[in-house]
Amino acid sequence: MTATNGIAQVNILATHTALTAWSAASAFFIVLVLLGVLFLFAWYVGRGPFVALLLAFYAAYALYGAFPYTSLLPTAPPLTALFAHIGLYAGLVFAFYIILRRVVVSDFLYIGIFGLIALSFLGAAFLLALAYHIFPVASIYHFTPAIDILFAPDKYFFWWFIAPAIGLFFLAR
Repeated sequence: MTATNGIAQVNILATHTALTAWSAASAFFIVLVLLGVLFLFAWYVGRGPFVALLLAFYAAYALYGAFPYTSLLPTAPPLTALFAHIGLYAGLVFAFYIILRRVVVSDFLYIGIFGLIALSFLGAAFLLALAYHIFPVASIYHFTPAIDILFAPDKYFFWWFIAPAIGLFFLAR
Protein backbone atom coordinates (compact mmCIF):
# COMPACT_ATOMS: atom_id res chain seq x y z
CA MET A 1 0.00 0.00 0.00
CA THR A 2 1.33 3.39 -0.95
CA ALA A 3 1.17 6.48 1.18
CA THR A 4 -1.40 8.01 -1.16
CA ASN A 5 -3.68 4.98 -0.79
CA GLY A 6 -3.26 5.09 2.99
CA ILE A 7 -4.15 8.77 3.10
CA ALA A 8 -7.17 8.14 0.86
CA GLN A 9 -8.41 5.37 3.17
CA VAL A 10 -7.94 7.56 6.23
CA ASN A 11 -9.80 10.35 4.44
CA ILE A 12 -12.70 8.00 3.59
CA LEU A 13 -12.82 6.71 7.18
CA ALA A 14 -12.74 10.24 8.63
CA THR A 15 -15.43 11.46 6.23
CA HIS A 16 -17.66 8.47 6.97
CA THR A 17 -17.21 8.90 10.72
CA ALA A 18 -17.89 12.64 10.55
CA LEU A 19 -21.04 12.11 8.45
CA THR A 20 -22.28 9.41 10.82
CA ALA A 21 -21.69 11.67 13.83
CA TRP A 22 -23.36 14.61 12.07
CA SER A 23 -26.36 12.45 11.16
CA ALA A 24 -26.78 11.29 14.76
CA ALA A 25 -26.34 14.83 16.11
CA SER A 26 -28.84 16.29 13.67
CA ALA A 27 -31.39 13.60 14.53
CA PHE A 28 -31.16 14.56 18.19
CA PHE A 29 -30.60 18.30 17.65
CA ILE A 30 -33.75 19.30 19.53
CA VAL A 31 -32.67 17.21 22.53
CA LEU A 32 -29.21 18.76 22.44
CA VAL A 33 -30.63 22.29 22.27
CA LEU A 34 -32.99 21.72 25.20
CA LEU A 35 -30.23 20.00 27.17
CA GLY A 36 -27.93 22.96 26.53
CA VAL A 37 -30.53 25.52 27.56
CA LEU A 38 -31.34 23.67 30.79
CA PHE A 39 -27.66 23.07 31.57
CA LEU A 40 -26.75 26.72 31.04
CA PHE A 41 -29.71 27.77 33.18
CA ALA A 42 -28.50 25.51 35.99
CA TRP A 43 -24.89 26.58 35.58
CA TYR A 44 -25.54 30.33 35.70
CA VAL A 45 -28.54 30.57 38.01
CA GLY A 46 -27.66 27.76 40.39
CA ARG A 47 -28.68 24.27 41.38
CA GLY A 48 -31.51 25.33 43.68
CA PRO A 49 -33.33 27.34 41.00
CA PHE A 50 -32.75 24.50 38.53
CA VAL A 51 -34.45 22.03 40.86
CA ALA A 52 -37.27 24.55 41.32
CA LEU A 53 -37.64 24.69 37.54
CA LEU A 54 -37.83 20.89 37.24
CA LEU A 55 -40.45 20.75 39.98
CA ALA A 56 -42.33 23.62 38.31
CA PHE A 57 -42.60 21.47 35.16
CA TYR A 58 -44.59 18.93 37.19
CA ALA A 59 -46.76 21.44 39.01
CA ALA A 60 -47.55 23.29 35.78
CA TYR A 61 -48.50 20.07 34.03
CA ALA A 62 -50.90 19.18 36.84
CA LEU A 63 -52.62 22.55 36.60
CA TYR A 64 -52.50 22.54 32.79
CA GLY A 65 -54.24 19.15 32.74
CA ALA A 66 -56.97 20.42 35.03
CA PHE A 67 -57.30 23.83 33.36
CA PRO A 68 -61.00 24.17 32.46
CA TYR A 69 -60.58 26.83 29.75
CA THR A 70 -58.33 25.06 27.23
CA SER A 71 -61.33 24.83 24.92
CA LEU A 72 -61.17 28.64 24.62
CA LEU A 73 -57.63 28.51 23.23
CA PRO A 74 -57.39 28.92 19.45
CA THR A 75 -57.37 25.74 17.34
CA ALA A 76 -56.47 27.20 13.95
CA PRO A 77 -54.07 27.99 12.40
CA PRO A 78 -51.88 25.21 13.84
CA LEU A 79 -48.97 27.49 14.72
CA THR A 80 -51.23 29.80 16.72
CA ALA A 81 -52.78 26.83 18.51
CA LEU A 82 -49.35 25.47 19.39
CA PHE A 83 -48.12 28.82 20.69
CA ALA A 84 -51.30 29.27 22.74
CA HIS A 85 -50.89 25.89 24.46
CA ILE A 86 -47.15 26.34 24.99
CA GLY A 87 -47.70 29.89 26.23
CA LEU A 88 -50.25 28.71 28.79
CA TYR A 89 -47.91 25.96 29.98
CA ALA A 90 -44.91 28.33 30.06
CA GLY A 91 -46.91 30.86 32.08
CA LEU A 92 -47.85 28.16 34.58
CA VAL A 93 -44.23 26.97 34.77
CA PHE A 94 -43.10 30.53 35.45
CA ALA A 95 -45.71 31.03 38.19
CA PHE A 96 -44.81 27.76 39.90
CA TYR A 97 -41.10 28.45 39.49
CA ILE A 98 -41.48 31.73 41.39
CA ILE A 99 -43.49 30.01 44.13
CA LEU A 100 -41.13 27.04 44.45
CA ARG A 101 -38.02 29.18 44.32
CA ARG A 102 -39.24 31.27 47.24
CA VAL A 103 -40.68 28.49 49.36
CA VAL A 104 -39.19 25.07 48.82
CA VAL A 105 -35.77 24.79 47.24
CA SER A 106 -32.60 25.40 49.19
CA ASP A 107 -29.36 26.79 47.77
CA PHE A 108 -27.43 24.34 49.94
CA LEU A 109 -28.13 21.60 47.45
CA TYR A 110 -25.34 19.64 45.84
CA ILE A 111 -25.56 18.27 42.33
CA GLY A 112 -22.31 17.38 40.60
CA ILE A 113 -21.53 18.20 36.99
CA PHE A 114 -22.51 14.70 35.85
CA GLY A 115 -25.77 14.98 37.76
CA LEU A 116 -26.40 18.39 36.24
CA ILE A 117 -25.92 17.05 32.71
CA ALA A 118 -28.11 14.01 33.47
CA LEU A 119 -30.88 16.14 34.99
CA SER A 120 -30.70 18.56 32.06
CA PHE A 121 -31.12 15.63 29.68
CA LEU A 122 -34.04 14.24 31.70
CA GLY A 123 -35.67 17.69 31.78
CA ALA A 124 -35.25 17.99 28.01
CA ALA A 125 -36.73 14.52 27.54
CA PHE A 126 -39.65 15.50 29.80
CA LEU A 127 -40.37 18.53 27.63
CA LEU A 128 -40.14 16.48 24.43
CA ALA A 129 -42.54 13.90 25.86
CA LEU A 130 -44.97 16.71 26.61
CA ALA A 131 -44.50 18.01 23.06
CA TYR A 132 -45.39 14.60 21.66
CA HIS A 133 -48.34 13.75 23.87
CA ILE A 134 -49.84 17.00 25.15
CA PHE A 135 -49.10 19.91 22.82
CA PRO A 136 -50.19 19.97 19.15
CA VAL A 137 -46.60 19.95 17.85
CA ALA A 138 -47.15 17.22 15.22
CA SER A 139 -49.14 19.60 13.02
CA ILE A 140 -46.20 22.03 12.88
CA TYR A 141 -42.98 20.05 13.21
CA HIS A 142 -42.13 16.49 12.19
CA PHE A 143 -39.50 14.94 14.39
CA THR A 144 -36.89 12.56 13.01
CA PRO A 145 -37.60 8.82 13.07
CA ALA A 146 -34.96 8.33 15.79
CA ILE A 147 -36.78 10.78 18.06
CA ASP A 148 -40.14 9.23 17.13
CA ILE A 149 -38.96 5.82 18.32
CA LEU A 150 -38.05 7.22 21.73
CA PHE A 151 -40.94 9.61 22.38
CA ALA A 152 -43.95 8.73 20.21
CA PRO A 153 -45.16 5.50 21.88
CA ASP A 154 -47.78 6.18 24.54
CA LYS A 155 -46.27 3.55 26.83
CA TYR A 156 -43.02 5.57 27.07
CA PHE A 157 -44.72 8.80 28.15
CA PHE A 158 -44.94 7.73 31.80
CA TRP A 159 -41.23 6.87 31.93
CA TRP A 160 -40.11 10.14 30.35
CA PHE A 161 -42.56 11.96 32.63
CA ILE A 162 -41.20 10.42 35.83
CA ALA A 163 -37.51 10.43 34.79
CA PRO A 164 -36.61 13.92 36.17
CA ALA A 165 -38.18 13.07 39.55
CA ILE A 166 -36.20 9.84 39.76
CA GLY A 167 -33.08 11.72 38.69
CA LEU A 168 -33.62 14.31 41.42
CA PHE A 169 -34.12 11.56 43.98
CA PHE A 170 -30.79 9.92 43.16
CA LEU A 171 -28.61 12.86 42.07
CA ALA A 172 -29.53 15.75 44.37
CA ARG A 173 -28.07 15.83 47.88
